[in-house]
Formats: sequence, C-alpha cells, structure tokens
Amino acid sequence: MIELHDIPMFSVLEDKHIKELKNAVHVKHYTQNSIVFYEGDKSEYLHILLEGSVKLYKTSPKGNHIQINRLTAPSLIAEFACFEQEIFPASCEFVSDGTIGLLQFSKLYEYLNQPAFSLELIKSLTGKVMTLSALVHKETILSSEAKVADLMIKKVVIFNRLKNNEIASILNLTPETFSRILTKFKKESIISVKDHHLTVINKDALFNIVETNTMKDCTNCIADFKTKIGYTGN
Repeated sequence: MIELHDIPMFSVLEDKHIKELKNAVHVKHYTQNSIVFYEGDKSEYLHILLEGSVKLYKTSPKGNHIQINRLTAPSLIAEFACFEQEIFPASCEFVSDGTIGLLQFSKLYEYLNQPAFSLELIKSLTGKVMTLSALVHKETILSSEAKVADLMIKKVVIFNRLKNNEIASILNLTPETFSRILTKFKKESIISVKDHHLTVINKDALFNIVETNTMKDCTNCIADFKTKIGYTGN
C-alpha cells in the first residue's frame, strides 16, 4: 500500500510532520464497485487514494453516468471541494479493491504556511484543472470516432488491458457505439484484433481522424455539454 511520503504533496514535509499526519489518517478499505462518496455529498476530510483505482463521474438528468476522470494510487481525490468546503461535484466509485486515507482539513491547514507543501498542492489542483479542460474539449469537440482514435494514439495499451465496456465508459460512449467504431476501424485496416489483442496498423489514419474532426451537431456545444452533465451554475 502507498505511504504518505510517496505522495508529492506530503513528501516535501519533514519526517516528523509526516509521522504526525500518518497518525491522524483514518484508513478505510473498499471492495470493487464500492461508492466512496456521491455527487452532492460534503465532507470534512481530504480523501487520499492509497491503493487501487477509482472513477469520478457525474450523473446526467437522464441518469446516465458521464465519466470525468480515473485515478490510480497514489492520488488526492476532489481536493478542491475539500479545501473550499464545497459539496463534491461528482461521485467516486472504486473500479478495483482499494484503500483510502481520510485526513481532517484542520490538520492540513497547519502546513499551508510551508512554501514547498503549498506549491505541491497548487500543482495537484492545476493538474485537475487541465484534466477538466481536456474533458470539455473531448466531449464538446471530438466526434465519437475521434475520441476512440485519440485514445488509441495516446494509450493503446488500455485497449488490451480493459474490457470494451470499460473503455466505452471512459470515453462516455455506449458499448454499441464503441463496438461499431472498432468494427469500422478494422474494416478500414486501421487496426487489427487477434486473440483479444489490438494492434494499430495505420497510425497516420488515426491522426487524420482526430485532425479532420468536425464539430458535433449543436449550435452551442459548451452549453450542450453543461446540460448533459446537469450543470446548473453560471
């Protein structure tokens, strides 16, 4: 299991402070598919992913799950909501067995006057903003085919590690749509699948699919995306 000193934000603290924090952390174990928290919940604890993987998702008005991110230990979960003492903007569910450490905010505040600690916190928050920005781009700009092609370019190993329905969930596609795209890519000799192992044959074709992508059929895609995830803010 990951220790606190393996997490960048905590690794910059002196050993005595890490020991203090470790003693203050309440460790909880989860099984696969367990819910850590729901969208709209509020907590006085920082959630630290020490073992396993989780997915963060929003639920649309129609009840569909729109996956925002996947996190693997070690990682902080929804730290912005924690520090701002806001409700969680998304639900968190384990996709494997795992462990989370809960640390009260009051204990964390004691270390915010340490520059190195604060800098690592800023880096963590900035990384989450970049992830959200990438999600908005993917969901409002990329077509279904372009989303699949983009993932094949960046992380083809995922296609040989996860089941098709799991990949479809990551891309916020229905399993049927994802299956049709794979079939189309195979027919056009862009990929091959043998013994459940996917190989990219024509990477240039994948780049072309992403680069020549057309806008989705919406007059205001950002507004359309906000409606899809049930966003009601300004």
